[in-house]
Amino acid sequence: MKNMNDKEQNGSGLEKNIQTDFEKSMSYGDYLHLDQILTSQHRCSDHHDEMLFIIIHQASELWMKLILHELKAATKCIHDNNLEPSFKMLSRVSRIQQQLIQSWNVLATLTPAEYMEFRDKLGQSSGFQSYQNRLIEFALGNKNVHTLSVYQHEADLYEQMQQALHEPSIYDEAINALVARGLPVDQEAISRDWSQKYAPNDSVEEAWLTVYRDVEQYWDLYELAEKLVDIGHQQQLWRFNHMSTVERIIGNKTGTGGSSGVTYLKRALDQHFFPELWSLRTKL
Repeated sequence: MKNMNDKEQNGSGLEKNIQTDFEKSMSYGDYLHLDQILTSQHRCSDHHDEMLFIIIHQASELWMKLILHELKAATKCIHDNNLEPSFKMLSRVSRIQQQLIQSWNVLATLTPAEYMEFRDKLGQSSGFQSYQNRLIEFALGNKNVHTLSVYQHEADLYEQMQQALHEPSIYDEAINALVARGLPVDQEAISRDWSQKYAPNDSVEEAWLTVYRDVEQYWDLYELAEKLVDIGHQQQLWRFNHMSTVERIIGNKTGTGGSSGVTYLKRALDQHFFPELWSLRTKL
């Protein structure tokens, strides 16, 4: 009966030891800086549904920040030939991707008529300009120097993007892990211009085939490969949901940033990550 008595003595329904005085202590809101986060939704119109549009994209950017945090750490682990810790990080990335995929279902509640009420207020701003999404693509190996022109107006960001463009992707490090285990890979696949999009290589496919044909000997490399396949698959699902949601809301209109809209997004679906990890499946 002690707990019940504590609640009764408190008179508010709170347990006796729950902290209520934060004049000199850090609260939940302080720790998360909620005063900044929750006051960062500034509608450019009076339309009710613009709030949905803003929050979906802001929340997505937060999830992307976490993806980049995990990918950077996982890539370093692979570079250091310390594969096991990377598996947890990569599993987390795929779970985050699932959250991003589901977010399109929420945005799809926005009808074309509702979106057109405030679309013109967006000006030239577009999701195409998301530098974090571009950094994720770079980290996974889809490099494209021409996309950097979008960020020239911000010197610090442009420099960050240039650095990411010239760093090896997580797949480049995975290929180096194959070499470290004695599997033969052509020099052109491991000593190349990292700023260029990765091109499939027969020797890399053969090395991965060796891994898949002898899972017991190469279990860690096999698990790494499957983690990457999962991430590549989820990224394609995210792209597809993005494309289908845009098509549902604006049809084949030109994007606010000047892209061809749905046509551009459909072309992106043809760009696969980690190509040999997909092509080897036909040969197993």
